[in-house]
Amino acid sequence: MERVTTMASERPVVIFSKSSCCMCHTIRTLFAEFGVNPAVHELDQIPRGREVEQALSRLGCSPAVPAVFIGGELVGGANEVMSLHLNRSLIPMLRRAGAIWV
Repeated sequence: MERVTTMASERPVVIFSKSSCCMCHTIRTLFAEFGVNPAVHELDQIPRGREVEQALSRLGCSPAVPAVFIGGELVGGANEVMSLHLNRSLIPMLRRAGAIWV
């Protein structure tokens, strides 16, 4: 769990992902369109990725990926991120975290 917390605080936006996950790709694309440069951890490509995935599940991420952290805080998965985007809360949240400036 501590490893996830450390990884989640390394940049304003951190995404835990899998390279074969279409929803992960969608979330990465959404952030790229906003000009966000997130830290992306591909759990199927990093050492001990399975342990990180289990820790994310214990934090309440179901499914475990994508798991998005903004400002070091768990936002949630694709459903939560898209809901924030649709209700116009995502961009202000990204601004407060210092992920975007305009």
